[in-house]
Amino acid sequence: MISTVVILAVLSGIAVMAYANGTVNGTTMTSNNMYDYGGDYNGTPACFGRHGGGHGWGRGGSITVSQEFKDNVINIAQNDSDVQKLLADGYNITDVRPIINTTVEADGTVTMKATTAIVALCQNTTGRAFATVNVTEGKVTEIVILTRTVIEKP
Repeated sequence: MISTVVILAVLSGIAVMAYANGTVNGTTMTSNNMYDYGGDYNGTPACFGRHGGGHGWGRGGSITVSQEFKDNVINIAQNDSDVQKLLADGYNITDVRPIINTTVEADGTVTMKATTAIVALCQNTTGRAFATVNVTEGKVTEIVILTRTVIEKP
């Protein structure tokens, strides 16, 4: 049971990082980056000891995310029935992390836009979930739920 949970946690982490590394499409190179925002959402400590401030989720460094963007993402997440079930089960939203899409066109024009975000939810010290929110479409596209079981032995 514990090994299954560990394997799922590792695979989920690999999937999130693979998604963040981006793709190449013809003459356009698109990079999806998750950045460190220097702290946790609304001051609530994140799951399993994850605290902000210098530990990025990906390349790029620190950026500032507006409260309006965070509120928009949270509103989208809270309108999803599966996220509502997590909140009813004692999960709390602890972080909002946009995925920044950077596109370099053939002529060198660079555009950046956050069209997707990850919402982190925690349930005490035993569970965490990550909801992927498509900001453009206004919907949750994926939820990854991880649980942790600790068996203390004397």
